[in-house]
Amino acid sequence: MTFSDHFSGFAAHYAAHRPHYPAALFELAASLPEERRLAWDCGTGNGQAARGIAPHFAQVVATDASATQLSHATPHPKVEYRIARAEDSGLEAGSVDLVTVAAALHWFDLDGFYREARRVLAPGGALMVWTYNHVQVDPAVDRAVRRLVEEVLAPYWPPGRQWVNEHYRTLPFPFAEIPLPAMEITERWNLGQFVGYLHTWSAVGHYRQATGREPGEEIADELAAAWGDPQAARLLRWPLFCRAGC
Repeated sequence: MTFSDHFSGFAAHYAAHRPHYPAALFELAASLPEERRLAWDCGTGNGQAARGIAPHFAQVVATDASATQLSHATPHPKVEYRIARAEDSGLEAGSVDLVTVAAALHWFDLDGFYREARRVLAPGGALMVWTYNHVQVDPAVDRAVRRLVEEVLAPYWPPGRQWVNEHYRTLPFPFAEIPLPAMEITERWNLGQFVGYLHTWSAVGHYRQATGREPGEEIADELAAAWGDPQAARLLRWPLFCRAGC
């Protein structure tokens, strides 16, 4: 069976250039279940979320359908990486206290994953999912990035991206919802680091395959002018869109 694989072609670049989730996000996730024995991080990619949740649990199983993505995951003594699809984890029924999905749920077979999450969750367990969308820097930089997103890359965003654009608000979520506080990711990056991040988007790979060009070239001059000194570290913000339930 196939799965939505938009990142294996540049998995190493993805692992190196994505922003890091705040520790408070994992503290919040860990506060949801009654027990902290086993967590399952589904669609783990390079394992960033799995490693973030690991200090709070006795064990974490981190799964991804992409062997290439997992080959770039950083080892952690409490994290076991496994190749598995979201709807077929291989975990025992009723064995998991927390299921997490970091910026990946919108690519899943939702019905299949939700059935699997319900099957593996222990009594008192919880599910928490989150994603983030457009970065916020300042009006001039944001304008250049918006042109890249809405004009240059518009035909190349794969199905599922609409859930992100709608901030997960309209995403089907058949669980008893748990209210969550607002959270965000922050980083301080120079221009080179920022451009590296832009090249991790799913639509970028599709654009390259279709055109043989780099989409960032379309906004390079505008972005450079908006940024100023390329070595200057700017504050970047990504609001997090989180949902949790039991």
